[in-house]
Amino acid sequence: MKCIYCEHPYTYLLADKQRKCSKCKRKFSPQKIAREKRLETLFVEGVNATEASKQTGMHFATAQKYYENFRKNLTYYADEMYQHNSHRVTGYDEYLYLPKSLKVENNIYKLQHFLTMSYDNKVYNIMMPRAKRSLLQNEEVQSEKLLLKYLTFNKIAKLTKAQSTITQFWDYFETFICKFKGVSDEQFVFYLKEAEWRFNSNFKQNTKV
Repeated sequence: MKCIYCEHPYTYLLADKQRKCSKCKRKFSPQKIAREKRLETLFVEGVNATEASKQTGMHFATAQKYYENFRKNLTYYADEMYQHNSHRVTGYDEYLYLPKSLKVENNIYKLQHFLTMSYDNKVYNIMMPRAKRSLLQNEEVQSEKLLLKYLTFNKIAKLTKAQSTITQFWDYFETFICKFKGVSDEQFVFYLKEAEWRFNSNFKQNTKV
């Protein structure tokens, strides 16, 4: 087995079942690597972190941390892909998201605001700044405007008959995010990017059939 660090072809097995490189002298665990690869496969297949921890024998917190890293890597990948395809963008629109369990009237400042762009039947999302209380407007006026904006965009997304790539993604995202019981503001963008990656991958697979 070759070394995972320097790729030297010769490693030897130690008593604790780790392997040590005969060149760089670093140790690594083949079993751990196998579990990590299995975890990555489960993530790709859409298995949640709880079930993945059971199947791999990893502690849930460890599995969850790997899942967070996978989502961050997808964010970097999405940015790289967009840099290569930004000149092919054919449309864009913004979306305001709030979990269905929350009343928008009482949770105006919990709205997640993102811009969705489309190219070649794929999407790329950018998080927009959160609505902030303006020094020039009182809270009631600001909330009223944001509420009107929320209702307008959600009406467009749900009533449009000509399903574009963007509205298809919004529908997909609404279903996707419901599988998770509460996503923090800090982690939201990474779940959005996971949904983006899965949406784009599914389209690619469907075009091959």
